[in-house]
Amino acid sequence: MAAHSSSQSDIVVIGGGVVGGAIALGLARNGARVTILDEGDVAFRASRGNFALVWVQSKGLGMPEYAMWSRRSADQWSVLADVLQEEAGLDVAHSQPGGFMLCLSEAELEQRRQAMHRLHNQTSLADFPYEILDHAETKRRLPDIGRDVVGSVYSPLDGHVNSLKLFRALREATERRGVVYRPNCTVDRIAARDGGFLLSGAFGEIAAGKIVLAAGLGNARLAPMVGLDAPVKPSKGQIIVTEKTAPFLHNPMVTIRQTDEGGVMIGDSQEDRGFDTVVGQPILSVMAERAVKMFPRLAGLNVVRSWSALRVMSPDGFPIYDQSASHPGAFLVTCHSGVTLAANHALTLAPAILSGTLPPSLDAFSARRFHVPAHH
Repeated sequence: MAAHSSSQSDIVVIGGGVVGGAIALGLARNGARVTILDEGDVAFRASRGNFALVWVQSKGLGMPEYAMWSRRSADQWSVLADVLQEEAGLDVAHSQPGGFMLCLSEAELEQRRQAMHRLHNQTSLADFPYEILDHAETKRRLPDIGRDVVGSVYSPLDGHVNSLKLFRALREATERRGVVYRPNCTVDRIAARDGGFLLSGAFGEIAAGKIVLAAGLGNARLAPMVGLDAPVKPSKGQIIVTEKTAPFLHNPMVTIRQTDEGGVMIGDSQEDRGFDTVVGQPILSVMAERAVKMFPRLAGLNVVRSWSALRVMSPDGFPIYDQSASHPGAFLVTCHSGVTLAANHALTLAPAILSGTLPPSLDAFSARRFHVPAHH
């Protein structure tokens, strides 16, 4: 395959999932000529297992900047939804009705209450509204809950989208913007060349002025090639999807949501299992049991499919945004909330990458935070 000349691609984005797609769209909307190099179906695609939440309420304990960043993206999500409607002609079913976390014991509710209290005691999080609700108030708002639900945490900031439509809309919008999408292109090597980069693999060679590493778990291997660090590991998540049923659940939850098409998704298991994506029956049964306690009507629904995928987790669970000092023009983007943060990635991060410098507000997300010597 003939090599691209660097004049054809200003920027190469490595990784074509929700993160890479959102960044590529933002770059192209700002006039960049972009190529996406994607692994194809062999990829450990985190996007495949996403729960499609645009979620704010519990994020950022230990890093208030992450809470602010999540909030910013949630606030901007309706703008992104409009962009996708306009550019791809697809409605991604974004809504922000507020989200609940249901608790099945007093201990669980107390634990949530304390976590939210600690989160909000961090600086600058005063305007993150939430309510702790008892069983009666939760039932008033969600009539279908079971008697095992002792209470809930509600935040008006939370929403959700249709994940498959989002994925398709990103692909369609980037294509219409002239982004070149190349599947089955695993990058084996990145070398500095003529003030830019030369990327090589079985596909041949491609030159680029700038590169964005958005390859999920693949970033761990690629980052050191450009003087960056991406200490990410897989965290397995499993999802159950039921047959379609009449709408009963308007609000998303961290473990249960009804899609715009009527099916119910049950998820949010987390396991440290290396690169194993086999669906495990014991975990699924615990998830199903908790879901039925929350909403007894689920017991009567057939499961149509279940699957698992690998989240991309940094050591502290927060995103990593970095630019290379030794290889200017190389950027790293790693997170496990690609859907929630998609608006930021398309509308805020992409223009910054195009300008050549990440804003100081993202300094907290640099992988340098993992290299601070411990104070004893």
